[in-house]
Amino acid sequence: MAKIKHNNILNTIISVMTSAKESGALHLYAEGNYSNGRKLQIDGKELFNFGTTGYLGLEQDARLKQGAINAIQAYGTEFPMSKSYVSHPLYRELESLMSKIYNNHYVVITKNSTLGHLGVIPSVVDDGDGIILDHQVHWSVQSAVQPLKLRSVPIEMIRHNHLNMLEEKIRQLQSRCNKIWYMADGMYSMFGDYAPINDLIALSKQYKQLYLYFDDVHGMSWKGTNGSGYIMSILNELPEKVILISTLSKTFGASGAVMICNDQKVQERIKNFGGPLTFSIQLDPAAVGAAIASAKIHLSPEIYQLQQELSDRIAYMDQCIKTTALPLITDNDSPIFYIGTGMPETGFNLINRLIAKGFYTNLGIFPAVPIKNTGLRISISRHNLKEDIENFVAVLNDEYPKALNDTRTTLDRVYSAFGRSLQQSEKFNKSATTLRVVTYNTIKEIPMDFWNKRVGHNSFYDWDGLKNLEEIFTREKTPEHQLQFFYCNVLDQNEKCILSTFFTYGLWKEDMIAPKSVSDRIEKKRESNPYFRTSYCLCMGSMVTEGKHLFLEKEHKEWKQAFDLLLEYVETLEKKLNPAYIILRDFEKEETKIKQYLHKKGFIEVTMPEAAIYDSFGWKDKKEYMQSLSKRSRQHFRKDILAYEADLIIDHKKSVSAEELLHCFKLYQYVKKQNLGLNTFSYPFNLFTHMNESPQWEFILTYLNDENRILAGVMFCYKNKTGIYTPAIIGMDYEYAYKYNIYRQLLFQTIQRANVLNYKRIDFGLTAGFEKRKLGAKIIEKCAYIQAKDNFPMESMEWLRTNQ
Repeated sequence: MAKIKHNNILNTIISVMTSAKESGALHLYAEGNYSNGRKLQIDGKELFNFGTTGYLGLEQDARLKQGAINAIQAYGTEFPMSKSYVSHPLYRELESLMSKIYNNHYVVITKNSTLGHLGVIPSVVDDGDGIILDHQVHWSVQSAVQPLKLRSVPIEMIRHNHLNMLEEKIRQLQSRCNKIWYMADGMYSMFGDYAPINDLIALSKQYKQLYLYFDDVHGMSWKGTNGSGYIMSILNELPEKVILISTLSKTFGASGAVMICNDQKVQERIKNFGGPLTFSIQLDPAAVGAAIASAKIHLSPEIYQLQQELSDRIAYMDQCIKTTALPLITDNDSPIFYIGTGMPETGFNLINRLIAKGFYTNLGIFPAVPIKNTGLRISISRHNLKEDIENFVAVLNDEYPKALNDTRTTLDRVYSAFGRSLQQSEKFNKSATTLRVVTYNTIKEIPMDFWNKRVGHNSFYDWDGLKNLEEIFTREKTPEHQLQFFYCNVLDQNEKCILSTFFTYGLWKEDMIAPKSVSDRIEKKRESNPYFRTSYCLCMGSMVTEGKHLFLEKEHKEWKQAFDLLLEYVETLEKKLNPAYIILRDFEKEETKIKQYLHKKGFIEVTMPEAAIYDSFGWKDKKEYMQSLSKRSRQHFRKDILAYEADLIIDHKKSVSAEELLHCFKLYQYVKKQNLGLNTFSYPFNLFTHMNESPQWEFILTYLNDENRILAGVMFCYKNKTGIYTPAIIGMDYEYAYKYNIYRQLLFQTIQRANVLNYKRIDFGLTAGFEKRKLGAKIIEKCAYIQAKDNFPMESMEWLRTNQ
């Protein structure tokens, strides 16, 4: 019935990244005529560099530079032939050296790790295999897996390092897959944490079908014998059921990547036809020359001296940070230190403060980390002197509380964003405010007139409507129908209300606005597990209500401070209730000030179904109404609605018999089952019983005009006391719905009924905007803003969407 505009996660990512760029935290350009690794120049300012991935500093080694120069002089700037035909003369030497680094295992050199994954994964994964991804595995791995969907390879995703979930997925795939490939990073690039290698090897021994595929790009060189990386530092020898991708870039200091395995047949298969490895141009001579020089260093005792020098700097950085109250998120021995800021806005502010003080570091931001887990991704290299590290930490410790104060947050809130409690006694002060927050747990504590003038003049959540919703949904027994209600007003020093809204806490389907194809698959699993892929959410408004849930006086000079206080209140509820999501809805897409504000506060925008209102009253009869429509809409009206008038009987009732109410409820359930494009839990029958007893609800009933007088459709309508008529719920018998255009007929009858009752506006709610527009309704593009505990639900839903 409803055509829904569904979300593409790429649009969300672009929106967040654009906000970061505009704040001066991303997409910067280095300047100057040279670079030495220790410092870089941005906007004319020389900065100490704490953002490199060249942890050992080999990219500045004179031997690598000379190796590149010699190769260019001997062979030119490139060797423009595919490796399938001829590899340039230095390739054989590099392959031999890389094999020695990895205990004489079999290797394939690739132009970079992204092309390496694109070449290796489709080559080693057969059509009868399956794949399980750690949801934090590098984007290049996830991208390389995508084409396998066209070969019907099942692809699953698990939460980060969640071994129990991995085992569950293995058991699910066992009966239909020959091999099951688990794909993960050795060291993860944001938090610097590691994959549980020994546990995974144990699982691969327990499950003969389980094979392991690791991206160890960030573990290369600074760990392991011969600098062979983090994975090899744990394994020493590579099992036949493990494939490894590592890098010749980053810490290795050159360019390119390398695949390592312990099976010659696998190597030959990839080398003979590895997709882009076959058709793409090979590494240029300079990159190979530099890589050979680096490989020789890796095979010498010098590599252990370099590793130790880096280890000393890592230990010193760790020592310096632990003398402060800075929130270090992951405690390990990697060169990556993640200092949490929580909100993107705080991260942007802190990055700019550090640049102003002469230091550069990277920002960790969505989608690399959950939006509310923004932070500084600080990397340590051999370029950093101990005095640089000491000075950097001192400046960071000084600027961090200033960034918190600038963005009206606290250290306690940062820790909460990462699911932790603040152990230190030091808490930075909040910014002073003259505003006052007043909260309630029931609408009955708020004066009716106060509420209805601000929030209640929408849909069916005026004061009376919310009072009734509270009575229904706080008494329900089933989890999906239990709601807790929370209300918040923010007043200025003159007791003028700047902001007013309400929230509910309840159980939601995670696929609520996913495509129907996704919900179809999930609903099949819910037949045996009704609460599969459901989560508790703290939502502005409720699952039942639609419309403008937030009153905000945007002309008030302190509206942002008022919104800050609302979000602080929401965080107190979050600590108490522990929801998986916080959802702010329903906002108009054109509200750019709100969008910019909420992006910086750690909320991501998602598209909602479009809403519709009708307010073009003033006509006296059907003829005048038709004249108010466009020429094309008049044609639709005659064809789709007037043509069936004689076949239908329309009735309006304040209440119906118990038998007819049950029939109406069944018609609603028919629509609910058909409309998976907006997939919510069904409403409880008690809601319909209340409608039948309340003077503010009425029924528009559509019967067939024959001797049986069959009920073909019903519209459940709420009469808001502020002059709003709301067709809140619809029910239809699909045996007759298409033959008699019952949906369109009910829309028109709603307009006609509201006109008779002298209402000033109809809130048509969400979805089916095309149909409502044809009857004169105005369409409003809507969006919501979501903050999730982690990215897994969103990313796994995206995999379901594309995994058709």
